[in-house]
Amino acid sequence: MRAHALIAILLTGQACAPTATPAPPPSVFKLDCSRPYHALSAEVLALPDLKPAPGSPGEPYRYYATPDGTLAFVLTEPGAPGHPAIIRQVAARKDGATVMENTGCPYGDQKGFDQLMAYLGGLKTR
Repeated sequence: MRAHALIAILLTGQACAPTATPAPPPSVFKLDCSRPYHALSAEVLALPDLKPAPGSPGEPYRYYATPDGTLAFVLTEPGAPGHPAIIRQVAARKDGATVMENTGCPYGDQKGFDQLMAYLGGLKTR
């Protein structure tokens, strides 16, 4: 009898416990550049369905993308131009081709960030 009462109390306590706020879907996540780099990069990495792409030797960037490839984030690593920086890439159709529209948060050298944005803007997509 006591075991049943204890289970009822525990279940009631769980029902009243606050639930964690789920992370927004990656497609609606916007970069808030007023947040510190480490805080914003942690928010990006906590997004559901965001998967890391394999690292590319010699490139000081980490890519994270949704499975369908319509949204990606680039987090710089030490040695990258403009590090630290976070770039949000959204796939868009233009003139019959898919291009990535880039927005970002420069936390490091602005000239290096501009170089990074030019590099990413020049990459070919589908």
